[in-house]
Amino acid sequence: MSGTQSSERPVALVTGASTGIGKATAERFLSDGYRVVATSRDRDRLETARDEIGADDVLVVPADVTDDGDVDRLVSTTIDELGRIDVLVNNAGRVGPVEAFHDVTVEEWHRTFDVNVYGVVRLTRAVVPHMRDQDSGAIVNVASESGVQPDPIIAHYNATKAALINMTKTLSKAYGEDGIRVNAVSPAATLTPMLEGLLQDIADEKGVGFEQAKSEWLAEDRSNIVLERTSEPEEVAAVIRFLASDDASFVTGANYRVDGGSVGSIDT
Repeated sequence: MSGTQSSERPVALVTGASTGIGKATAERFLSDGYRVVATSRDRDRLETARDEIGADDVLVVPADVTDDGDVDRLVSTTIDELGRIDVLVNNAGRVGPVEAFHDVTVEEWHRTFDVNVYGVVRLTRAVVPHMRDQDSGAIVNVASESGVQPDPIIAHYNATKAALINMTKTLSKAYGEDGIRVNAVSPAATLTPMLEGLLQDIADEKGVGFEQAKSEWLAEDRSNIVLERTSEPEEVAAVIRFLASDDASFVTGANYRVDGGSVGSIDT
């Protein structure tokens, strides 16, 4: 892919694009005619994802959102190659140790915030000037139901997602006059490779099949999901795509829950 391609076609930059929600999001934008920049830390996994979703219009740029130099290189490469950034999807994230508050070290808090919050800060700061020059842009931050309905464990992760939802609202107010819309999506129990791994561990521990382990986990740990199932990454990607589209031209500062009715309140 090179900068000689038509600059009329919009560009979507998706972080954490090698698997799960990020990969499904990249594929969705690609199917809608976007040129896609796919990034994550692992080049091999990125290239595999690119080959699976369609290599011709996907620019692979490995980068670590916790590294200032990587972030600057990612954005400059995108602008040099494709000329613009119309959509930024901040999807890269980490959970960290699934443990009680008193068992999670301060170092783990720093690591989780560095990816989930400061990673978004770094990349958004690098992209916003280009969107302001264009007088347009859409930013979608991938938060979580845990940002508004936290679990009693993984306090470090829950706190990052609450911060991200808050930052989304702030940025929507800061850059609305520049034609930049900023929204968040908050998934719940999405069947990503990470959740699949967790459920497989449960299945192995209990000596049962994967589907039985998933059903028992939903009943025991996620009984508040009204639709009584996990979501697919493509279902989250569809909402991300909507928020970036002209159909959502009057939507900014919102947090769209893609949670199967999991959150009990009527507040976002």
